Amino acid sequence: MGAMEAAKLVVEAREKSGTTEVRRLRRDGMIPGIVYNEKGESRPVQLDRHDFDMLMRKHRSENVILDIEIKGQDSRKVLVKEVQHNVLTGATLHADFLEISMTRKMRVGIPIRLVGDPVGVTAGGVLDHSLRELEVECLPTDLVEFITVDVSGLAIGNNISVGMLDVDPKFHVVTGANVSVASVLAPTLEEEVAPAEAAEGAEPELIKKPAKEGEGEEGEGEGEAKGKSADKGKAAEAKGKAADSEAKPKGKEGGKGKA
Repeated sequence: MGAMEAAKLVVEAREKSGTTEVRRLRRDGMIPGIVYNEKGESRPVQLDRHDFDMLMRKHRSENVILDIEIKGQDSRKVLVKEVQHNVLTGATLHADFLEISMTRKMRVGIPIRLVGDPVGVTAGGVLDHSLRELEVECLPTDLVEFITVDVSGLAIGNNISVGMLDVDPKFHVVTGANVSVASVLAPTLEEEVAPAEAAEGAEPELIKKPAKEGEGEEGEGEGEAKGKSADKGKAAEAKGKAADSEAKPKGKEGGKGKA
């Protein structure tokens, strides 16, 4: 863990608001921002995107304390509260700042950084980083950018909870002690996965109903019924032809009688 030093950022008061104004600012290389005081009151500002991005690149997290100066006003200590980025390009779109007192404790989430290669991962397990931030109360002067957690000793089935962390006494941990920070999960066996994967790509099979007593399977019954139906059709056709052959001679004999 490394303590942070406050960097300086110069911003300008923003008198206009609305979508049109925000778009104009971004086209001009500026971004909108808001500075909140401890009473929850807000002050709209605008800042140079390039200067802000260069300043933030010097830090490994966005949990940063700044000396912010609004042109024409006094400088004040602020904590970077939130930074919004474009989902596709990553460009900074907006920044919120919270005024802080250097002598009063504040509640903040400190990012957790895992280091080391777990022995369980080497054995085929999967590392699960379940808690990304540790919520603490501390003085602004004690704030750090991240908390380092060594996971190299984790075997398959093991985990590290919040209560197991070696946290500096100057931090009052708010997050529950039983909350899991990281664990190594057992690998999924290929034998268990393969049948499911095979079933997904397989052709659907016809479901056969159980045969009734004295009958064959459904497919065989259908074929037998079709065969019987075909035989009946042939028999009917033969009878029709026979009737026609009988009717024709009778017609001829009747004609001779009339002559």
